[in-house]
Amino acid sequence: MRYSEARAGRIFVIRLEDGEIVHEVIEDFAREKKINAAALIILGGADGGSTLVVGPRNDRDLPVAPMTRVLAEVHEAAGTGTVFPDEEGNPVLHLHMACGRQGETVTGCTRSGVKVWHVMEAVLFELLDTKAVRRTEPPTNFKLLQP
Repeated sequence: MRYSEARAGRIFVIRLEDGEIVHEVIEDFAREKKINAAALIILGGADGGSTLVVGPRNDRDLPVAPMTRVLAEVHEAAGTGTVFPDEEGNPVLHLHMACGRQGETVTGCTRSGVKVWHVMEAVLFELLDTKAVRRTEPPTNFKLLQP
């Protein structure tokens, strides 16, 4: 385990609009508001055609081959995630979301593009005094959090 401490900063209440792509909007917002690090919760509707990364094709194979799932229809959605900068200082959202419809739930990472259906609500909690960063790490080549 690795860790560092941070302290709470600003809190933002955000409404995402119909058709917006979740990770793009949150990363743009972080850049605009000069948010270096944050945690967030989000809920609302995920539109049909949204894509989630639902795991690796094979547990330990390298390179990692991600599996994706496209939502055929609108789903109710709830998620939680973090924002930390990459090695170039760009904010990167890592958000996992559970999307459900009629008793079936798909859970995965939103980095492939989840589109808002009418509205999503997010509360973003800024984290201050942290030097945490996401760095590309072999052998997976994932941008992993370095606290």
